[in-house]
Amino acid sequence: MRRQFPILIFLLLALLPLRAHGAAEAMTHPGILRLHILANSDSETDQEVKLRVRDALRPLFASQPSYDSSRAFLLANGAVLQSTAERVLKENGASYGVQLSLGTESFPDRTYDGKLFPAGEYDALIVRLGKGAGQNWWCVLFPPLCIVTEDGAPVDLEEIEPESTIYRWIKEWIATWTADAE
Repeated sequence: MRRQFPILIFLLLALLPLRAHGAAEAMTHPGILRLHILANSDSETDQEVKLRVRDALRPLFASQPSYDSSRAFLLANGAVLQSTAERVLKENGASYGVQLSLGTESFPDRTYDGKLFPAGEYDALIVRLGKGAGQNWWCVLFPPLCIVTEDGAPVDLEEIEPESTIYRWIKEWIATWTADAE
C-alpha cells in the first residue's frame, strides 16, 4: 500500500487540471441570455418598485429566434428600456436612477417552466435600480422563458425557430437531463 500511495498522488495531480477545465466549462452557459433586476434595497417600497419596473419592461422584450438576435434587440432598444424604467421610478416617487448593462453574471440553479438552468456564469441584461443592494428578480430572455404574449401567456419555445446549434443543444440537454432525473 505504501508503494502505491505515490502513484495515487501522481495520478490525482495529473488529472486535476482536466477536472478544473471541465468544471470551468460546466459553469459557463453560452447561448443563453438572462434578465437580472436588482432592487435599490430590501425595503417594501423598493421591492414593489422593482416588480413594477419588471412589469413595465417585460412586454418590451420581443421573442427572438436566436441568442444573437436577442442580444442585438437589447442593444438596439436600450434607450427605450432605460426610459421605461426611469418613467416607472419617477411615477413611484423613487429618488434614485437606473443603470442598464449587458454583461456576465453568476446565477444559482433555477428552474423556469420545468427546465433547470444550472448555476454558473450567464450573459445577462442587468437592470440596477439605485444602489442595487436589495433582493433581485431574474428570468431567461433567450430562450424566452420570461417573455409573454399580448394576452400575458408565456411564449412557447416550440414557436421559436432553432437557428443556432447552441439552441438545439440546450433543448436536447434539458430533455436528456429531465429524462435522467425521472
